[in-house]
Amino acid sequence: MAPIAATVEGFVDRIVFRNDENGYTIFTIIQNETEITCVGYITFINEGEFIQATGAFTEHPVYGEQFLIESYEIKEPEDAYSIELYLGSGAIKGVGKVLASRIVKKFGDNTFRIIIEEPERLSEVKGISERMAIDIYRQFEEKRDMRDAMMFLQKYNITGNLAVKIFKEYGRRMYDIIRENPYKLAEDITGIGFKTADEIARRVGIEPNSEFRIKAGILYLLMQANTEGHVYLPETDLIARAKSLLLSDEESIYRQITDLSLEKKIVVVDGKEGRLIYSSVFYYMELNVARMLHDLNIKYDYDQKALSNRVAQIEEQTKTVLDGQQRTAVFEAVRNGLLIITGGPGTGKTTTINAIIKVFEAEGLDILLAAPTGRAAKRMSEATGYEAKTIHRMLELSKLTQGEGSSFTFERNEYNPLEADVIIIDEMSMVDLGLMHALLKAISVGTRLILVGDVNQLPSVGPGNVLKDIINSHCFNVVMLTKIFRQAEGSDIIVNAHKINAGEQINLDNKSMDFFMLKRDNSAVITAVIINLVKNKLPKYVDATSFDIQVLTPMKKGELGVERLNKALQAALNPPSENKKEKEYNQNIFREGDKVMQIKNNYQLAWEIKNNFGITVQIGTGVFNGDSGIIKEINFFSESLLVEFDDNRLVEYSFSQLDELELAYAVTVHKSQGSEYPAIVMPILDGPKLLFNRNILYTAVTRAKRCVVIVGSESMVKFMIDNKNEQSRYSRLCDQIRDMAL
Repeated sequence: MAPIAATVEGFVDRIVFRNDENGYTIFTIIQNETEITCVGYITFINEGEFIQATGAFTEHPVYGEQFLIESYEIKEPEDAYSIELYLGSGAIKGVGKVLASRIVKKFGDNTFRIIIEEPERLSEVKGISERMAIDIYRQFEEKRDMRDAMMFLQKYNITGNLAVKIFKEYGRRMYDIIRENPYKLAEDITGIGFKTADEIARRVGIEPNSEFRIKAGILYLLMQANTEGHVYLPETDLIARAKSLLLSDEESIYRQITDLSLEKKIVVVDGKEGRLIYSSVFYYMELNVARMLHDLNIKYDYDQKALSNRVAQIEEQTKTVLDGQQRTAVFEAVRNGLLIITGGPGTGKTTTINAIIKVFEAEGLDILLAAPTGRAAKRMSEATGYEAKTIHRMLELSKLTQGEGSSFTFERNEYNPLEADVIIIDEMSMVDLGLMHALLKAISVGTRLILVGDVNQLPSVGPGNVLKDIINSHCFNVVMLTKIFRQAEGSDIIVNAHKINAGEQINLDNKSMDFFMLKRDNSAVITAVIINLVKNKLPKYVDATSFDIQVLTPMKKGELGVERLNKALQAALNPPSENKKEKEYNQNIFREGDKVMQIKNNYQLAWEIKNNFGITVQIGTGVFNGDSGIIKEINFFSESLLVEFDDNRLVEYSFSQLDELELAYAVTVHKSQGSEYPAIVMPILDGPKLLFNRNILYTAVTRAKRCVVIVGSESMVKFMIDNKNEQSRYSRLCDQIRDMAL
């Protein structure tokens, strides 16, 4: 017998389950004091809202009677009783049942009109300040706007999760953007690629061969190239990518390249191997970085004898002896406006930095220290005894709100430069072109800039090859520290790192005290060994917790890639528990207590630091690619997740932002840059040869402080040491610097 069509209506009492990707929702409503379980695809709904739905009652074999929704309508409550139920449901943060009762008692059936038209009058109710009244109005309007937006976006087959992100990014501007330039979605929003935007454009009515579409595709491809680390693309490469993406002919693509150049959205330059295509922003960014580096590269007069005496005093005070290269670095730092110091582990970079700091400190100069990540800045502070900040914090990142959307800016720039005589930046291999440009804009000519890093590390995650290009230009003073100091010679981690970098094979006989090779040839066995090491063996050996020990792998995918290893490690180190809430998202589970990592720069995310009494002592914005922390709380009422990062910053993520987080029990070697761990465990068995190279192995080994354990194939380790092939990056900073020197 076919189910009989029916209609139900009532208040949403509880949302039992919701799939953010497709909108499938299980929830209960209260109709005439009877609870009804409803099931269906709902674009957007909150607890406390009033729904009228048509469909049919069905019998589920496990869960019993359910109402299967075919169509529905969300209605705003109209009478005082219904309004009080809605406000008291928790739909508006800060308004509970008691306060809802007071509000409705005061304004009755006119409550919603008051909230919308005269929100300041809410402060007439006991317990509501003027600020809270405005906040209630803002939340009320946002929920209305959100529901309208979800219904509008549903027409374009946009999932609930992406719809929330679109609305949060653009607000009411989204209607114009969808109709006029849906390709902007691919530029601004994680999770929307060109193909999704292209499908929306097709539904809006933009023709496949339109000039607008081809131009948008070209700009998108250049942006994608930036995410791969490239600053530009050779024209032949760009055209090949455009033909594949747009299914357009070469002539149309050439024509739009020309038009984009005339519109100054791209810059076309002649290179050694043909024409090169930049987005305008990155062309001028690269050009300006080259110019500003030259501007800072001025010479200073100094008394060599007096400086020698000063260095001798510092050596005596600190009980250290600088070698020739370190001494040269100190002298060059005093003599030059711009200096680059590079060297591998154990070559005395920290000792050199400390000596330079003390020389300038003795002269009464103001010194700033910074590094690209929170972990790197913390290590710099511990090593020098001076405060070091992230570059973003030093430049005073702040949120810039414009209309419905928002972006970010640095308060320190060419108009408000950093107040310092000397600026020292560590872990320079991690600094990409965009961050370098922002940094240089904030440094006045006459300020000394000292760049410190290991040029043999992997390049930055963002576009460019900044440190390597600066060094290879041979236009600035570079001091290379090569001597391994005696205290470092006893560490096989450091000795082996230098051998790997030199292309020399290393001894894997396990006679070392800090460098081990466990030979296994099966991925399942390797995974089991890794879990045992991280959970049981290594914590006592290196005097650390399992969460301090880091698994590093070259790959994201595959049997021994990040994704599978994280699920296995999560199950072993933070298994399900009745005491731990968890949230499923994109086929991943986030659980309270999980180790997680931010996987993209988000300059708008707010953070706060609290003291031991729970009082907020510092606030700011910006969470960056590679920042890691622990999930402290999952809140289903506010649909949010709280993460405490390594530097004690607390950040709240809405459920729609969870695509910015990944489990971090295992991370790629790229993501580990700038970090240091008590021990690292690295599976090496098989995979893409481009990822199994010397540079990857060298970077992984140099992340370990007390112990390295490689699990897998000895022959593959040997292959990696011999394999110098790396993914090349398209960057012309080196050439730009040389051209300006002529």
